[in-house]
Amino acid sequence: MFLPPILIQKLGCKWTIVGSMCCYIAYSLGNFAASWYTLIPTSFILGLGGAPLWSAKCTYLTIAGNSYAEKAGKLGRDVVNQYFGIFFLIFQSSGIWGNLISSLVFGQTPNKANISEAVLACCGAADCINITADDSNPSGPTQTLIYILLGIYTGSGVFAVILVAVFLDPISAHQKENEVKRTPSFWSTFLATFWQLKDIRQCLLIPLTMYSGFEQGFLAGDYTKSYVTCALGINFVGYVMICFAGANSLSSMFFGKISQFTGRNVLFVLGAVLNLACIITFLLWKPHPKHLAVFFILPAIWGMADAIWQTQTNALYGILFEKHKEAAFANYRLWESLGFVIAFGYSTFLSVNVKLYIVLTVLVVSMVLYETVEYLESKNSPRTDSLEKEKKAESQQNAQQTQL
Repeated sequence: MFLPPILIQKLGCKWTIVGSMCCYIAYSLGNFAASWYTLIPTSFILGLGGAPLWSAKCTYLTIAGNSYAEKAGKLGRDVVNQYFGIFFLIFQSSGIWGNLISSLVFGQTPNKANISEAVLACCGAADCINITADDSNPSGPTQTLIYILLGIYTGSGVFAVILVAVFLDPISAHQKENEVKRTPSFWSTFLATFWQLKDIRQCLLIPLTMYSGFEQGFLAGDYTKSYVTCALGINFVGYVMICFAGANSLSSMFFGKISQFTGRNVLFVLGAVLNLACIITFLLWKPHPKHLAVFFILPAIWGMADAIWQTQTNALYGILFEKHKEAAFANYRLWESLGFVIAFGYSTFLSVNVKLYIVLTVLVVSMVLYETVEYLESKNSPRTDSLEKEKKAESQQNAQQTQL
């Protein structure tokens, strides 16, 4: 919560991203000799790197989007939405390649489960944790295959760090002239994340931000275990998550682009409706191998909804809190991570139907409070819109003069 504003202020977005990515590599290395003594410290390092990475990324995209919008004579919020859409198109596609690699590597070991009708009766919302864990999960992959997979992931991480360090432009460089006049002190930067909570809009967006962690945690933890692994076997998990990642990736680009025509409110409502339809289906559906297509359709729909939550919530933070981006995105990462922690924390002792009702409750509360934020913003919208239109007209004039 406190680290991102300080690192971004001292190192800039680029080198904060580079340093944070190295924390992810450290976690991959820790898995080569997986034990409490390696995974606990590297998990801590991973946690330290996660928040600065995402905060710096969001800050970088917001600044870049607004800068381009000013030069091109476009509305900043539209360009920022498109930038986040492009980012999440590429980011979510990592789920395709990552799951495809793991499925191909682990697929070298026969790993097909013979699932009895007794186990199938306990799949889905009627989850029987003990039976599912014992009967539907056969012996795991060999140690050699695990090392091969970890080597691929670690090598990819090192390559990514080199690419960013060499080719990514340091976006804060052109702002230094303005920053020399007034450099915030260490403590003001440190406390900026706390002061951000004085903004009523930030407080109202906390449930929506946490919901992002809840819904991702449910799909990654509970759907793969209590639906896919239970009814089909663990060898199908990778392919199902590829379907989720593919739909998520394409939808991120699509929703980032059309948001300038529909507005963000319509997209948020669409995301809520898609998640609501999936939650009701999860509650009523009895998973069975005969329903093979359904196992892939549901995560695809969930991926479409997640694309809306990711692109639009990040863009919303960038637009509402443009003057306090670092502190706002630090809050974003804090509350989203808290949603993950809670979702994974209760996953071992609550039944699936109870978890689904919790996700449903958080979704409803999130949407009510989000609409409250939109209502508060609508009071200022006539003035804000007129200012943005004036700025857009000025930018278009400047762009035309530059061309002439």
